[in-house]
Amino acid sequence: MQTKTFSILPVIIAIAVGALVPGSVALAAKHHASKPAPHKKAAAAVNALPPLAAQTALAGSPPALPAKAWLLMDFDSGEVLASANADEPLPPASLTKMMTSYLVEQALRSGKLKQTDLVSVSQNAWCRGTSSESCMYLPLNSQATVIDLLRGIVIQSGNDASKAIAEHMAGTEEGFAKLMNAEALRLGMTHTHFVNPTGLPDPAHKASAGDLAILARAIIRDSAEYYPIYAEHDFKYNGIKQGNRNVLLYTDPSVDGLKTGHTDEAGYCLVTSSKRNGTRLITVILNTHSAQARADETRALLGWGFSNFEKVTPIQPNTVVTTAKVSFGKADTVAAGLAAPWMLTVPRGQQVQTAVELKPGLEAPVTKGAVIGKVVATSNGKPMGEAPLVAQADVERAGLLLRMWQHMAKLLGK
Repeated sequence: MQTKTFSILPVIIAIAVGALVPGSVALAAKHHASKPAPHKKAAAAVNALPPLAAQTALAGSPPALPAKAWLLMDFDSGEVLASANADEPLPPASLTKMMTSYLVEQALRSGKLKQTDLVSVSQNAWCRGTSSESCMYLPLNSQATVIDLLRGIVIQSGNDASKAIAEHMAGTEEGFAKLMNAEALRLGMTHTHFVNPTGLPDPAHKASAGDLAILARAIIRDSAEYYPIYAEHDFKYNGIKQGNRNVLLYTDPSVDGLKTGHTDEAGYCLVTSSKRNGTRLITVILNTHSAQARADETRALLGWGFSNFEKVTPIQPNTVVTTAKVSFGKADTVAAGLAAPWMLTVPRGQQVQTAVELKPGLEAPVTKGAVIGKVVATSNGKPMGEAPLVAQADVERAGLLLRMWQHMAKLLGK
């Protein structure tokens, strides 16, 4: 096995053609699967799935993609713009490691972990140095820092890094899987169940395209300090330089993450994020027939999304949306406005209408910033999103005599 580093040009060429340089550690270890024989590669092309048409789409003519499931999501709103089999639990392969890395990132944010903390490599975590699985190539009984392990998980898709950090954080892989499932539940990933931190095949280990998009959105939103790691092209550890397997990082400057995955059972998988002109889209491709196919299908989905959708501002910030009536206060009304700037991703050229819904029976005291209703956006009768309305000022509770008078006036219908 070759362990020397090499220039990035061969890596780009190798990745671009959807093949790996034979004998090179830098990209030789496929995601958990042994190297396919030439006849298996030919069979993969012949056995490509038929194009899977969209089951939901907010704009016309979405692409049909030869995968078992796929999805396009708007990052800002979390709206699914188009999808097929989005809720079907499927083997996620190394896409699993997005949850592993997310838990590490959140532990770093909370202070439970420090970047410089040392993590031991157990017999269970250690990779034996074969090409049958993705490895960071951590030496047995060695120690590595948390930040190096995070890069090993995200960039090199290291099973050894994933197992080592799982044991460090939860004692065992099984214990870490409980943390993964608890976090999945918190995020609303209702069609997912994790058994291990790596994505190695297990009949009970499943995730849906919709859930993986939710997870990708959480990583981008909650892990801003660490998200740039997902765009890094390579990482060198223990004298071995390995390239990121996400082809689009090398060919599309708008792509900045997230993760690839592959096993014989899961097929070729890819979760991607791309930001163009202020709009960020997330794509998920599950179980297609080759590394080239998952890249091509992602390009098609992103191209359709950016061509057919645009950002709109239904209500300008710093404006009074409506005035809410307040009972038993020193003031009878309070101005209501948006808590933050509000943007929606909608089909190009489509008009957006808004409607205000206020909480009934609003009574003082009312605190500035308290949610007192919402504004709902629709287009052609379809809901497009909503935003909270908040009080723009404090309303103190009236004194006893004034409250009695207001109560009497209310009873008399005045």
